[in-house]
Amino acid sequence: MLAFIDGAVIPFLTSLYGAVGYVGVAVAMAIESAMIPLPSELILPFAGFLVASAAIEPLTGGPWDFWLVVVAAVVGNTAGSLVGYAIGAWGGRPFLERWGRFLLIRPHEIELAEEWFRRWGAPTAFFSRLMPVVRTFISFPAGVARMSLGRFIAYSAAGAIPWTIVLVFAGTVLGEHWADVRHALAPFDSLMVVGLVLLVILFVWWRLGRPGWRGRPA
Repeated sequence: MLAFIDGAVIPFLTSLYGAVGYVGVAVAMAIESAMIPLPSELILPFAGFLVASAAIEPLTGGPWDFWLVVVAAVVGNTAGSLVGYAIGAWGGRPFLERWGRFLLIRPHEIELAEEWFRRWGAPTAFFSRLMPVVRTFISFPAGVARMSLGRFIAYSAAGAIPWTIVLVFAGTVLGEHWADVRHALAPFDSLMVVGLVLLVILFVWWRLGRPGWRGRPA
């Protein structure tokens, strides 16, 4: 499955970036955040490679710029997250049970995101943006829970920034081997999950210790 996705994604990104540049980065990230498995581990390093290679961005007519890529990616990620949030808020689980298979969404992926949100609440919208798989689907349980839309947007955008910077930078370092980022990250998935669990626990412990926080709605 992954080989099929990777084989389809790379030609798609090549055509998209060649046609609409930064807008293509935003569109690709919106697709990923809208619960369609288009991996950001390919979307962003490819853009980083274009930055490093001094390729010409088609809309501006100038070289690809690192920070414009980051801005486009974060905007796209946030916009796509709103789609997942809306599906959760108005369509709920029945929508995904009926249509999810057509979007290559597997039930255990949604269940993993739901479990994270049930356990850690609103801050998950931030921390999950740094995690493979969960980051793509966390918007859905946030919508089901009717998390405050303003907080959801703020958490999602803030969480997308470090993930985006790291992957775009990795693409600039790896150059023509940018696609290796996806495979290089695989051994660290479990370590990333453990580290982020600890961060979430520390965050929740800190918030629970603050007066007036208990019982506040998400």
